Amino acid sequence: MRDWKPILRSDGAARYLQLADAIAAGIADGTLRDGARLPPQRILAERLGIDFTTVSRGYAEARERGLTASHVGRGTFVIGRKPVPPEQDLRRHADIDLTMNLPPETDDPVLLGRMEAGLQTVSANLIDLLRYQSSTGGQIDKEAASTWLSLRGLVPSLDRIAVTPGAHPTILAILMRLTTPGDIVLCEDITYAGVRGICARLGLRLIGLPGDAEGIDAEALDRAIVQHRPKALYLNPTLNNPTTRTITLDRRQAIADVILKHHLPLIEDDAYGFIPAHPPAPLASFAPDLVWHIGGLAKCIGAGLRLAYTVAPDSHAARDLAHQLKVISVMPSPLMMALATRWITDGTADGIRRFIREETQARQAIAAQALAPFRYESAQHAFNVWLHLPGGVTRADIIGRMAGTGIGMMPSDAFTVAGEPAESIRVCLGGRITRSQLRDAMGLLAYMMSTPI
Repeated sequence: MRDWKPILRSDGAARYLQLADAIAAGIADGTLRDGARLPPQRILAERLGIDFTTVSRGYAEARERGLTASHVGRGTFVIGRKPVPPEQDLRRHADIDLTMNLPPETDDPVLLGRMEAGLQTVSANLIDLLRYQSSTGGQIDKEAASTWLSLRGLVPSLDRIAVTPGAHPTILAILMRLTTPGDIVLCEDITYAGVRGICARLGLRLIGLPGDAEGIDAEALDRAIVQHRPKALYLNPTLNNPTTRTITLDRRQAIADVILKHHLPLIEDDAYGFIPAHPPAPLASFAPDLVWHIGGLAKCIGAGLRLAYTVAPDSHAARDLAHQLKVISVMPSPLMMALATRWITDGTADGIRRFIREETQARQAIAAQALAPFRYESAQHAFNVWLHLPGGVTRADIIGRMAGTGIGMMPSDAFTVAGEPAESIRVCLGGRITRSQLRDAMGLLAYMMSTPI
């Protein structure tokens, strides 16, 4: 294989990592067979028009991943035989919660190889990562968080960034700081089910605000602040769970004007903000001194990381958040922090994000075709559709009849803050289900709505 010339990507990842990925891809597709000798480093550097040092680092990375072996005086050779995978624990496979709004799962061997390589690299520091560490992340993890947050146009100082153990406990910690039992919190009239549970646990009263396709009504927000004197506003502004609506840029400005007028803190749950290619700017960019911005990684990388990158209004608030989180969870998992940092640094995280973006778009197209005769809300990069059931069809019937089909459903009761729950359900399109299986399931769903019991 002395004439091998890999094609390097143009996605901004470091060239040496792209070279290691190309070796992995060549092994996966059979181009590079077991025992094949790779071109000498200097020759490949000239062939690709890159530095010798870059090729050397790429070959070293491939060795670390177990893809190649080097022999002094002989060269670098491919280890094409794949190790026997460890036996999977089927109990973990069965434990997946389909009621959650899951991102689609990749089966691309190259991307999976990069993910596994990151885990292998992180394991070299396993003992250090099993020790107690900072309650909101160390310097290296906050630097990675800053890099990731810059994808949303946010450039806060590191002393305002906290690496937190997922969006859910972060919302809990912020509300513990801002409220006392009996206080009022404002939100959309149909909102994330998790925040309803948190407020109920803290003894807080949620009041839902009306809105339209552009977001909550700014005038209604102004009136509610005057009338109820709330302690905070909670919003899930991009690809709202479950309605899939995104607050427009103009409406975000109007909302920011209102909270600035009343100096009302805002919890911005930006769980899905990293998925669209061109989302509106975060509300944190309009009112940074009032907004707690939570950039969760569950939807854009993976829920199992249990991490979020949170931007506090100021450094004092960030320190106070750290104290609250230490009470709740002691610290985020150092192992997961290190893995997320590695994936962000080497470009793997962005690869996962791009896969989720493309796959979600394809799944939405499948749903649109099946549900064309019915009324529903969706968005190109949302993980779900918000389905409004036709007359004579109840949410209990549909959810019961669709059990075991591989798609998760939640009734409107879980999300409704104001008024009686409508005959609507959140239909999740993510998770391990394939496109073919999803097409069959959505076809079955359409049939059941057309032929009610």
